Amino acid sequence: MAIAACFFTASIPNNTNPKLINLRSFNPSSSLHLHLRLPLPPLSSPLRHQHNNHRLPLFIPCSSGGDGGINHHPPPSGGGGGDNSDDNSHNGDGDSAEDKNRGEAMVVLAEAKRSLESFPKDLAAAIQAGKIPGSVVSRFLELEESRFFGWLMQFDGFRERLLADDLFFAKVGMECFVGMFTKTAAEYERRRENFFNELEVVFADVVMAIIADFMLVYLPAPTVSLRPPLAGNAGSFAKFLHNCPDNAFQVALAGTSYSLLQRLGAIVHNGAKLFAVGTASSLVGTAVTNALINARKAVDKSATGEVENVPVLSTSVAYGVYMAVSSNLRYQILAGVIEQRILEPMLHQHKIMLSALSFAVRTGNTFLGSLLWVDYARMIGIQKAQEEHKELTD
Repeated sequence: MAIAACFFTASIPNNTNPKLINLRSFNPSSSLHLHLRLPLPPLSSPLRHQHNNHRLPLFIPCSSGGDGGINHHPPPSGGGGGDNSDDNSHNGDGDSAEDKNRGEAMVVLAEAKRSLESFPKDLAAAIQAGKIPGSVVSRFLELEESRFFGWLMQFDGFRERLLADDLFFAKVGMECFVGMFTKTAAEYERRRENFFNELEVVFADVVMAIIADFMLVYLPAPTVSLRPPLAGNAGSFAKFLHNCPDNAFQVALAGTSYSLLQRLGAIVHNGAKLFAVGTASSLVGTAVTNALINARKAVDKSATGEVENVPVLSTSVAYGVYMAVSSNLRYQILAGVIEQRILEPMLHQHKIMLSALSFAVRTGNTFLGSLLWVDYARMIGIQKAQEEHKELTD
């Protein structure tokens, strides 16, 4: 690395001790202007050139890469200055991402006149560790102003997801309220004239969908990880899962990176969770459906041979597998690729348009999922079309 030293001389009176004036080093890649501030003697004391005048050398180190043991001060980021902490994590290449994140966050705190003690413990610890940039702290302060979102921010899971996506709760509403209608429409599209004959099965599918829709948005949603590190005696597999992102395709914050293996681990980890959610929701849905079928048989004796109870165990396991594979992949791609990497950068300043496009994409995804579930259930034999059922009973 080349370091250029520029020398200047200035005359000082002989009764003044020569001093070396240290100038703050600068980064030439970020600024091309150098401002020098030199102490000048009073105007009443004229400068006279004397033979015994001391010459004052001014050393101005200029570097192209930052090296040679020079202490670098970080350039302002996010409109503020760097922090003055004695962090030695940088090794000659400038301050690390953690230092920059911490500096940005401290600037936001200073502007808001807030202290770390007023933040949740996990968020305060993340700020001190330099894990989150100032933009995340600003988003927390904005969300905290709302009474409803301020209440939601008390819960760790909602806090991590709302900090990553301020439209997260709107997307939950889209899935839960719109999902019921789109899944019913998809059921009708597949069953047509048999829709009312298979109404009990349709009801089971819709109940399962409503229960699962929330978890399908919640689990694969990108997050700002505020989880504390695991204990030192934790197993290697537990540590691996702990370090995996919640969404395999989510954008990593500055100072954070995910390996390919960790991103693949996120798919498997989420798949296991969704398998449990799908199986449990299907158990509830099929139990309610069988109760309705039995009530119908008790009222209408003619329906005894026409309507059969839904198989509980096979349907529940099949739905769990479906959610772990099909739903898991579709929702991870939707949240991590389509929304966070494509729509959000393009429409970041247009929240209404962003919400509308997200609504359209999620509605299409929900409808597609309903179609795939009906085909999958018939393929493995847990649901049969009404015509097939008549042929078997005749």
